[in-house]
Amino acid sequence: QVQLVESGGGLVQPGGSLRLSCAASGSIFSDNHMGWYRQAPGNQRELVAMISSGGGTNYAGSVKGRFTISRDNAKNTVYLQMNSLKPEDTAVYYCNVRWFSSNYWGQGTQVTVSS
Repeated sequence: QVQLVESGGGLVQPGGSLRLSCAASGSIFSDNHMGWYRQAPGNQRELVAMISSGGGTNYAGSVKGRFTISRDNAKNTVYLQMNSLKPEDTAVYYCNVRWFSSNYWGQGTQVTVSS
């Protein structure tokens, strides 16, 4: 069984920063992808950023240059540094880890960008 525990969400003003963390525990295959998705009310869940165990990254176009994903393989933890936040970044952010046919999700953390 794999568990993902997210932290770091909250309320921030436009232009501000937040850092999300997600710690994975359990039987985790070492060659995996870890990432962040988000879902705003009325919208489908969308990919924000993904990072492979080798460090390769992929970002949604809307966050490129503002968000940075990183990971600590020794701790099975993935981070999302979010800078220059905009009101349209408001959503529930979900951590994800996957390998082969295995796919696990965190419980989600709310990020609200508002003045």
